Amino acid sequence: EVQLVESGGGLVQPGGSLRLSCAASGFTFDDYAMSWVRQAPGKGLEWVSAISWNGGSTYYAESMKGRFTISRDNAKNTLYLQMNSLKSEDTAVYYCAKVPHRWKYYYGMDYWGKGTLVTVSS
Repeated sequence: EVQLVESGGGLVQPGGSLRLSCAASGFTFDDYAMSWVRQAPGKGLEWVSAISWNGGSTYYAESMKGRFTISRDNAKNTLYLQMNSLKSEDTAVYYCAKVPHRWKYYYGMDYWGKGTLVTVSS
């Protein structure tokens, strides 16, 4: 059974940083690209970032470039999202998701975690 469990969310002040983690199990982690997707209160899903199976390629939504960094540790079956210079508009539930391909992140996502809430507020 595929399981994705996010952690690391919480309350942070504007300009602060957080590091999200996603522990994966139930599939061969290093065979697949992974993505982060978020949903702000009252809004739809927004794709944040993706990373290829070996970490060699990374992709970001325009508004996250330069502030967010996606990475993975295949030895630990764990995906990360380092978020810096956080803004109030980054407040959202952040989900990690498995991509059904090694690098074509635009193929969508076939499994999702339950999410972790990030609140950016003073």
